Amino acid sequence: MSDEELQTLDRPTASHRPARRTAADRAAAATNTQPAWLGPVLIVGIVLAALNLRPAITSLGALFEETRTGLGMSATVAGLITSVPALCFAVFGVTAPRLSRRFGPAAVVCAGMAAVATGLVIRPFTNGAVGFLAASSLSLAGIALTNVLLPVIVKRYFPDRVGTMTGLYSMALAAGTSLAAAATVPLTAALGGSWRTGLLMWASLAVVAALLWLPIARAARRADRAQAAAAAGTGGALRADAGPRVVRSRTAWALACYFGLQATGAYITMGWLPQIFRDAGVSASTAGVLLAVTMVMGVPLAFVIPGLAGRMKNQGAIAVVLGVFGLTGYLGLYFAPAAGAWAWALLLGISNCAFPLVITLIGLRAKSPAGVVKLSAFAQSTGYLISIPGPLLIGALYQHSGGWDLPLALMAGLLVPQIALGVLAGRDRTIEDECGMRD
Repeated sequence: MSDEELQTLDRPTASHRPARRTAADRAAAATNTQPAWLGPVLIVGIVLAALNLRPAITSLGALFEETRTGLGMSATVAGLITSVPALCFAVFGVTAPRLSRRFGPAAVVCAGMAAVATGLVIRPFTNGAVGFLAASSLSLAGIALTNVLLPVIVKRYFPDRVGTMTGLYSMALAAGTSLAAAATVPLTAALGGSWRTGLLMWASLAVVAALLWLPIARAARRADRAQAAAAAGTGGALRADAGPRVVRSRTAWALACYFGLQATGAYITMGWLPQIFRDAGVSASTAGVLLAVTMVMGVPLAFVIPGLAGRMKNQGAIAVVLGVFGLTGYLGLYFAPAAGAWAWALLLGISNCAFPLVITLIGLRAKSPAGVVKLSAFAQSTGYLISIPGPLLIGALYQHSGGWDLPLALMAGLLVPQIALGVLAGRDRTIEDECGMRD
């Protein structure tokens, strides 16, 4: 063999020559360095966080009269406290994108769970309405941040299972809501009958969630730093805040308004449905059971609907079906509230499952985690602001008209634009495409 042939053999061929790694390749490799335990533990963490998103509210609702009497609240202050959740969700939810960029979404969720636990521990020991309101606001701030960032966590760590994971945590959220509403009073009685004990016991669930999210936040933070270093090492420009300007997107506005109208319907149902049944001649105990039926419907459907929506390109049909169920339920309450009470409760429970649908749409209508966090914050904050006047307006109409005909007509009427907005939000497009952003 000649010297020239030997040199050819020694020279590396294209198949043996190491390929140049791009920024995306190195970032992906950095992401893959996440510990094997993170995925399964993250699923448990998401479920625990979702379980804590409503007990702070519904446990207070179950013991509201006892709490109001115990703290000597006036009717005005009591009315303020009932409107605080939606206001806190709107105000504190806006801060989620900035905090997520600075600390990472997992760390902010961990801090949110710690805030929920701290507020729930403090508020039973307060002796006045101001302290109680401040402690409640702390818990609600933690809930607001977690509300916004759970869709981001799902999009980032489970991009191929957005529907399934959204269904899982939506089901956990519905279960936590129903559990706190149904179990607070009997557990309070079993523990001695004090409303302070009844509210305090829900802090334990939040403490467990906060402790579980500590290692998740640490692991996620290390992975984010490795990914940033990999991108910087190749001159890449992978930025956590490189998301679209959502206010320019028609889909983002449709989602925000759809979120607001479905939240309005849910708050009206939770606040006024028992009274509607009682005014129709249904007993107080049965009216409470009917509300529980409406709320429990959200547990199985909160899992089914996101999975179904995730397999569809256009989710507008689901929004239409849910809206039609709601219209039928309100019409039934208008014409025969007592005779078909169980049917109307079931139909309204199905209609209220627009919440897991809109949460799924937030994950589907943005391509990147940065887009999801901006869309989630915008849709939820704007939506909760939209929902604030609804229950108050229904109460005013009920008081001034002396019956439920006019309020029910308004409740049914609000479903018409809700259906139209759901169709718009369900179209197969992303906010990045609408804002002219490249992949």
